[in-house]
Amino acid sequence: MRNNTRPEQISIFDFNQNRSAAKRKRFNHRYNDIVSFENLLTSWQEFLRGKKNRKDVATFILHFSDNLISLYEDLITKTYRHGGYFAFKISDPKPRDIHKASLRDRIVHHALHRSLYPYFDRQFIFDSYSCRMGKGTYKAMDRARSFGRKASQNNTKTTWILKGDIRKFFASVDHAVLKNILKESIKDPDIMWLLEQVIDSFETVGKLSVGLPLGNLTSQLLVNIYMNQFDQFVKRKLKVKYYLRYADDFLIFSQSKIYLEELIPKLSEYLETNLKLSLHPKKVFIKTLASGIDFLGWVHFGHHRILRTATKHHMLKRLRQNNSLETLNSYLGLLRHGNTYKLSQKIMTESLRDKENKESKNQNP
Repeated sequence: MRNNTRPEQISIFDFNQNRSAAKRKRFNHRYNDIVSFENLLTSWQEFLRGKKNRKDVATFILHFSDNLISLYEDLITKTYRHGGYFAFKISDPKPRDIHKASLRDRIVHHALHRSLYPYFDRQFIFDSYSCRMGKGTYKAMDRARSFGRKASQNNTKTTWILKGDIRKFFASVDHAVLKNILKESIKDPDIMWLLEQVIDSFETVGKLSVGLPLGNLTSQLLVNIYMNQFDQFVKRKLKVKYYLRYADDFLIFSQSKIYLEELIPKLSEYLETNLKLSLHPKKVFIKTLASGIDFLGWVHFGHHRILRTATKHHMLKRLRQNNSLETLNSYLGLLRHGNTYKLSQKIMTESLRDKENKESKNQNP
């Protein structure tokens, strides 16, 4: 299973020739189609779902026709310029820096995503699960369970798992590399001009032409296009059988620990040479499936999975802060994806006790 090809000898576009005819179908969208008034209107309607009560939405609606026509004219005459971002932090549960574009720019993001996503999604490997229709967190976890069973021959053989994490993933995407990848498929210079407006609208602090903002719909697609080069290298060149990726986390299953150890420098060198990314030195390790692998908020074993301790504490804290029926049902739905009977019973008991205490206080002020 060893492969002696050095990563630096491999072009990031070498894998295109190995794809099926269906996947090699050309990108046929035209710039005028993407920025058409019809596409902008549809993009606005998609963006609007669940956001009607927001202040910026209400302001935009006050002069809706004028605002949308103005955006259309700027795009069609190529006088459009992407604006800046509003920065804020969230905890989910670890802290993240989010950069929110203006509503006007977010309509452009939706218009681009609507046109680009169907084409590029066909290029992705099956086992890429982040921000893709029909994929997602739970599909990735189920696939990990399936790989564990297959690699271990139904839990009869010791199986090792290489878990890797890309260091500062979004903040490290190189603009020039990304644009070159896009140009391999998109030959229309006007579409590339618009993409460059979005890509160049953000830079990681202290770095020139590097980084994509967490918060843009287009960023989700662009990082998948970027990391698809790595996915194709792993699957087509290294011929790794049991590999899956969710955003910046990936897993590889094998009965051979030595094989996985030999993969690490090849993966690292490819990332650094071709994508200017690096593996997180403290988040790359090899463990047995029997000892449990931490992935997507759960610890996965051969026969079951349990909620990660930090995730459990975060969930209980959120429930104490907001003990609404919607929040409770949301977490109970999450817990159904693992072996969490006792935890489910605990949060239902605590939720009921909390409501009873509140009712008692209201009756006896």
